[in-house]
Amino acid sequence: MDSHGQVEQRVVWCVIDSGIGPLLLAATREGLVSVVFHATDAVRDRAVERLASRLGTEPVEAPGSPLLAEAIRQVAAYFAGERRDFDLPLDWSLISGFNREVLRELASGVPYGTVVGYGDLAGRVGQPGAAQAVGMAMGANPLPVVVPCHRVVESDGGIGGFGGGLETKRKLLALEGVLPEPLF
Repeated sequence: MDSHGQVEQRVVWCVIDSGIGPLLLAATREGLVSVVFHATDAVRDRAVERLASRLGTEPVEAPGSPLLAEAIRQVAAYFAGERRDFDLPLDWSLISGFNREVLRELASGVPYGTVVGYGDLAGRVGQPGAAQAVGMAMGANPLPVVVPCHRVVESDGGIGGFGGGLETKRKLLALEGVLPEPLF
């Protein structure tokens, strides 16, 4: 507790290796709050600064924290091909409104090894015609991989965009058997 009797927000983070490069995982007492692709030093530093600004407290590097232990285990199992679903508490505080609604639907309604179109996902949340807004929600996803925005594709069969880069999206879809493994 702080000096005013309020429970202090605690944010812990670590960087782990994955099949798509280093990932930064950050968690609060509520659950996993952020996953950041390509977490090299510069990306990591910007991500930690952004978390501090958005959450109002300085994140602490704590790879051994119990707040991160299960997320680390499940993400590693996913990339090892041993896990298809994540069963983690999630802290949704970095996203709200339509974006949160779309991401919750994505997390619960688009299983491993399947894809959904931007427009189809818009329809699932009662906003047919909001495909472009769904694309914006995917770009704002603070929990990629765990909330699987890589599973959202264009209705014409195109792969669509991806904040982690198209090669990363292809690798995730290949891991899930949606696309063939790249030849090189």
